[in-house]
Amino acid sequence: MPDPDDDEFMHAGRRTEEARGPWWRPRTKWGRIFLGVGALTVVGVLLTAGYIFKTYLERDSRFRIAAGSNIQASGLTEVTRADILPVFGEDIGRNIFFVPLSQRRKQLEKIPWVQSATVMRLLPDQLRISVVERTPVAFVRHGQQIGLVDANGVLLAMAAASMTKHHYSFPVVTGIDPGDPLPSRKARMAVYGRLIGDLDSTGQHLSEQISEIDLTDPEDARVLMPEPGADILAHFGDDQFLARYQRYKAHIAEWRQQYPKLASVDLRYEQQVVLEMAGAGGARTTSDDGKALPDQAPPDAGLAKPPAGVKADPPAKAPPHKPATKSKAGSKKRAGASPKRTTPIAATRQVATLQHDFVITDRITDQRP
Repeated sequence: MPDPDDDEFMHAGRRTEEARGPWWRPRTKWGRIFLGVGALTVVGVLLTAGYIFKTYLERDSRFRIAAGSNIQASGLTEVTRADILPVFGEDIGRNIFFVPLSQRRKQLEKIPWVQSATVMRLLPDQLRISVVERTPVAFVRHGQQIGLVDANGVLLAMAAASMTKHHYSFPVVTGIDPGDPLPSRKARMAVYGRLIGDLDSTGQHLSEQISEIDLTDPEDARVLMPEPGADILAHFGDDQFLARYQRYKAHIAEWRQQYPKLASVDLRYEQQVVLEMAGAGGARTTSDDGKALPDQAPPDAGLAKPPAGVKADPPAKAPPHKPATKSKAGSKKRAGASPKRTTPIAATRQVATLQHDFVITDRITDQRP
């Protein structure tokens, strides 16, 4: 008898097992043929059963969308069923498996109030729609029409009664033209979002004290600040909104007392503020502590080219001034890294005439000594 622990005996057993092959592989030719035929038969049966089942689902009347009542919708507040049912008009009477869900979702998202939508099949004959509506962040004015706009610049229509019902409390935004492309409106609303976010960053809700924001120029947010007697137009630029707002609030009482005809305050420059007067009073420049600076001749009389879309009146000739002596200390350049000025005098005159019924006749922009 061979010893089971003998290495030669164990190697011989392995060689015999390897010669036989795996348990599922036949050793004979006919066995392999029989195995292949069996595998093909099983695959054919499965494919046939799948085709029959698919045909059954497609033709069975139990899977047809009989009426609009078979379409369920959730998340509807401003969007109504009357707004979404036309999207599925051609699916009434159609088999539920033939409804193109992706296409219907894209059609739903073209409705202005719909930010995103989900469309699902609910067997045997139901469609379920879930809608996420847009959130308005401001009123928008077009002529005499008042609507709403969201953070992406999408214009939203709403009846006045519905606005009253919602108790919306937003600033009024101008400069958002329905004819502008969506990316342009989105860029303007991004400036609005930064402005409101900066003012409310302290938790004091300072944005509630703003009545109107003009975003015609996205590099200069012009804010209408309500003041006793007359509103003041404040130029906030496109950054440092909170600091400029605090500077405005710190000195506005003093400025109004010193200049009763004050109509506009330009806060875009460091260490100085340009004050514009109503009527023929011209403009005055004050230092950062609110003190008026001595008048000097404007460096270029504001002959910049008006921005596109703004019809400007011909600029009035500035009265003659004695030229200032050039020196290092009295340079005409703005103090610090002043923002680029894109709104010329003529354009400012036009906007101010339309909104405040005054004409700018001069601008003095002297630097603090």
